[in-house]
Amino acid sequence: MKLQLALDLVNIPEAKEVVKEVEEHIDIVEIGTPIIKIEGLKAVKEIKEAFPGLQVLADLKTMDAAAYEVQKASEANADIVTILGVAEDESIKGAVEEAKNQGKKVLVDLIAVKDIEARAKELDTFGADYICVHTGYDLQAVGKNSFEDLQTIKRVVKHAKTAIAGGIKLETLPEVIKAQPDLVIVGGGIAGQADKKAVAAKMQEMIQQG
Repeated sequence: MKLQLALDLVNIPEAKEVVKEVEEHIDIVEIGTPIIKIEGLKAVKEIKEAFPGLQVLADLKTMDAAAYEVQKASEANADIVTILGVAEDESIKGAVEEAKNQGKKVLVDLIAVKDIEARAKELDTFGADYICVHTGYDLQAVGKNSFEDLQTIKRVVKHAKTAIAGGIKLETLPEVIKAQPDLVIVGGGIAGQADKKAVAAKMQEMIQQG
């Protein structure tokens, strides 16, 4: 089980400061969609250059021209690229194929997918590296989470690794760990805390204890 830090509401210098504080306690740093929209893929490139020991995920949330976007993210030294589960099958297959060509990984994000069980089964056959259940900011605001969805995809996914994102905090982490995802993605639960290093260290410890 790996720990991924999602950075969304920061610029590149701020992102570097946060990662510097917690880098020894995380496995993957996610350059979130808001940063990429504002700063471009140079955010991915600069974080990878500054922290070569960490994997970097580019949260492009691709919907179309998927192979091209994976190629460009790869050129920026992303290790993992995201595509949306609601994208066309051909787009997802194109992303997976291009990622394999580049020696990279694809994470398919199930945000806004209605039938999570059926779609996760399909994505698993397409060769996705990670399938992620995700409660976005707007649903978190009305009290939703993805814990049940994680158990659903764990039942049906045979090949891909499973991931969960959205609203995970220190107090909810034990419930997530019980479902044994391969990747736990935490944003504000680390980045929004006063002592980021201490929270990340505690989360890492809990995950390692499993």
